[in-house]
Amino acid sequence: MYDVLFKVVIFGDAGCGKTTLRKRFITDVFISDSSKTIGVDFETKVLEMDGLVIKLLIWDFAGEERFRFIFPEYIYGAMGGILMYDITNYGSFSHISDWLSEINGTTPRFPIILIGAKSDLDDYREITYREGQRVAKMMDLKEFYECSSKTGENVKKSFALLTRIMLNRMTTKKTEILVR
Repeated sequence: MYDVLFKVVIFGDAGCGKTTLRKRFITDVFISDSSKTIGVDFETKVLEMDGLVIKLLIWDFAGEERFRFIFPEYIYGAMGGILMYDITNYGSFSHISDWLSEINGTTPRFPIILIGAKSDLDDYREITYREGQRVAKMMDLKEFYECSSKTGENVKKSFALLTRIMLNRMTTKKTEILVR
């Protein structure tokens, strides 16, 4: 039984760590040999926040170009999103605006946080932390984190923050309805 249900989408270029992030959050274990996502993968996680039982429906969207045409169908009804890039791959960072334009053209904007993945590979970094912060602010994204699915750094924190943002948004919308 749960009090609140939120659909969350994880998206970004292929190979940026979406599946390992999802699996680390669900199991709290790093699974390095994950296979490529074909189309979309889906899992649920139940957590407690503010005395509420919250069920997250987590949709992990394949980042390959050949699946991009189905992306609008899978984000329908999303209440929050995680847009990811790989800090060791500038190409994945340069496609942030492409992913956002896919969303802006299909659905009302939901809260999105930007995550620079693979922070444990700092020696191979191609995008600085400050660049990630700057782009998140410029694109009007709710927050920016770097995380590592391998070490667990900021994984739970990222999902907790997004859940908090969605809860606050839900509370604000209920208040707006009551005021009218």
